[in-house]
Amino acid sequence: MGIEILSFTIKDVYDDVQYLASLGKAQTAVVKRDADVGVAQANRDAGIREAECEKSAMDVKYSMDTRIEDNTRLYKLQKAQFDQEVNTAKAEAALAYELQAAKIKQKIRNEEIQIEVVERRKQIEVEQQEILRREEELKSMVRLPAEAEAYRLQAIAEGKRTQTVEEAKADAERIKVLGLAEATAIGDVGKADAERMLAKAKVYKQYGDAAIMALVLEALPKIAAEVSAPLAKTDEIVLVGDNGATGEVARLAGGLPPALKTLTGLDLTQVLKRLHPSGNGTTTILATTSKKKSEVAAC
Repeated sequence: MGIEILSFTIKDVYDDVQYLASLGKAQTAVVKRDADVGVAQANRDAGIREAECEKSAMDVKYSMDTRIEDNTRLYKLQKAQFDQEVNTAKAEAALAYELQAAKIKQKIRNEEIQIEVVERRKQIEVEQQEILRREEELKSMVRLPAEAEAYRLQAIAEGKRTQTVEEAKADAERIKVLGLAEATAIGDVGKADAERMLAKAKVYKQYGDAAIMALVLEALPKIAAEVSAPLAKTDEIVLVGDNGATGEVARLAGGLPPALKTLTGLDLTQVLKRLHPSGNGTTTILATTSKKKSEVAAC
């Protein structure tokens, strides 16, 4: 009889000295090493690939962002251009409307001005007709009587003017005759005075200092009267001094020639010396002077 094994399953193989386990350690280490290297290479390749993919993704993203920004900028530029065109069109439309409205208002104003001109013209015509009517009324009621009165007054004034002119001519002729007569009389008087003065000048020239002395002596009483005029108002004069009244009178008389020289510029002492160098003959000098004075007065 014996044992027939149809199938069996090995659950575990082991030994006491770890032979079986030691047989696979080197191979296991190589396998682990290769596995780690493979994992590292795989991780590296995966990282590189991932980085490349990420870079590609970022490039695509940045490119898309750039395109988006470009498209956005183009959109905004086109939108701004469109807005400008729209605003320009709106402004032109508004200006065109205002211009058209202004033209219409101007046209209406022109028509109103034309109406006012026509009304004013008609009013002026009415006023002119009224002025003509008033002129006719004034002419019939005031002007014609006034013209008649003015003509009458003008005729009266013309007559008075003619009368006044004739009277003025007569007065002028009378004044002219009187003036000629007075001029003739004045001329005769002046001629006589001139002849008298010429005669006096000849006498003065002939007698020289004697004639001048005569005139001076003639003026001395007047000078003495003017000098003594204040003394006439004096009731009493008291002279104080040792010379007495005679000495004072002599002193006053001695001061007469300087005073006469101051008033007239004539030196009485020098004239007397020229007439009588000897210094005497006062009576003869006075007589001669009186004679010359009489002759001068006769001239």
